[in-house]
Amino acid sequence: MVKKHAIIRNSAGIHVRPSGIIYENVKDYPGQIDIIFNDETYTLNSIMVLLAMGLVQGSEIDIAVAGPEEEKKCDELCRLFEKEYDFPPRE
Repeated sequence: MVKKHAIIRNSAGIHVRPSGIIYENVKDYPGQIDIIFNDETYTLNSIMVLLAMGLVQGSEIDIAVAGPEEEKKCDELCRLFEKEYDFPPRE
């Protein structure tokens, strides 16, 4: 198992569109992904889990990944959770 820390940087937090992007990245992952936030552990198995956490800008989370290429998957998720999303994207 690999565990990494991330801070939500998006000004609007992890709302519907970022949740969709994050979930798209993990939906077919054969291992287990847990997000630890406010002393609660959430298994990342649906977009609703992401939305229910209520992650706002500045929220600190730990991402735990167990499975194939867990280090790579954990790094990808850290990048996605810390990304500053801009919709629509600016050129």
